[in-house]
Amino acid sequence: MTCLRLCRSQGESIVMDMKKRIMILLLITGAIAVFYFLDLQQFLTLSSLKENRQSLLLAYQSHTAAFTLGFILIYIVQTALSLPGAAILTLAGGAIFGVAMGTLWVNIGASTGALLAFLLARTLLRDWVMKRFGEKMKAFDRGLSKNGLSYLLFLRLVPLFPFFLVNLACGVTGLSIRTYLAGTVIGILPGSFVYANAGASLASIENISQVSSPRVLTSLALLGIFALVPVIYRKWNKANDITS
Repeated sequence: MTCLRLCRSQGESIVMDMKKRIMILLLITGAIAVFYFLDLQQFLTLSSLKENRQSLLLAYQSHTAAFTLGFILIYIVQTALSLPGAAILTLAGGAIFGVAMGTLWVNIGASTGALLAFLLARTLLRDWVMKRFGEKMKAFDRGLSKNGLSYLLFLRLVPLFPFFLVNLACGVTGLSIRTYLAGTVIGILPGSFVYANAGASLASIENISQVSSPRVLTSLALLGIFALVPVIYRKWNKANDITS
């Protein structure tokens, strides 16, 4: 009788868990559909930002706290749902709040949104990925548990890896939330500063590619490689210990 109750309880728990996952998926799908149906991306263009900068500045001056909170919330939603427009929002942060505060608000919004995307991936995808890839995934998890911060900083700093893919990929690993959040907050700071600084001089920007100049991309890549120095050093020491 006790066994039957236990099995029934476990079955109900699984059903409830499935219902929660389906509900989350429906909410995410609905939000993304609304974004594209209302064509909200038309407001996330460089030309739109330039045209509306003065109005945005007036709104910020009139309702400073509410406007700032609204900006952060928009950035969180954009990042969590992997919607387009991150570069424009970061430029807007510099154009409206200035370089220092723009970088701060962008970092808070992007880091919080990235954490939500990470948690969504862990909730919805991790079990499936672990079952599908088994031992390979476990080996990858072990590597991240030892050098997670260095690897994540590399992924965040080197501009070859799409931001949303890093969020999802880390979510399906065993990387700790603390390490993920620390690596994200630190790793996106240089890029956020570069775009916020460019946004403060918005009138001089003709296209977004001007911000991501080869010099800037190279600098970020070098910072990313530098983040791997502790990993390389540990492996070098381990190799020396084996050969000696």
